[in-house]
Amino acid sequence: QVQLVESGGGSVQAGGSLRLSCAASGFTYSVHCMGWFRQAPGKGREGVAGIDSLGSTTYADSVKGRFTISKDNAKNTLYLQMNSLKPEDTAIYYCAVRLWCRGVWWRASDYQNWGQGTQVTVSS
Repeated sequence: QVQLVESGGGSVQAGGSLRLSCAASGFTYSVHCMGWFRQAPGKGREGVAGIDSLGSTTYADSVKGRFTISKDNAKNTLYLQMNSLKPEDTAIYYCAVRLWCRGVWWRASDYQNWGQGTQVTVSS
């Protein structure tokens, strides 16, 4: 049974940093693609960053240069380091798995399993 559990969210002032973690279990972590998404109130779920089975990364333009996605295969854990946070980064952040890397990293419907989400609030 696939399970994803996010942690690390919280409240921070603009310009601050947070690191999100996503502990994964129930599947062979290293061979699949993973992603971080976010959803702000009243908006759809937006792809933030993706990482493939070899560790190659992609980012949404809005976070490029500020956020870093990484993974530790030994710990079955996905990370999102968020620096220079802005109020517009406020959202619930979700990690997700895209089995066998089918589809595209930014499309939420291509991901099969999701965590419960963690709230990130950035104040100005």
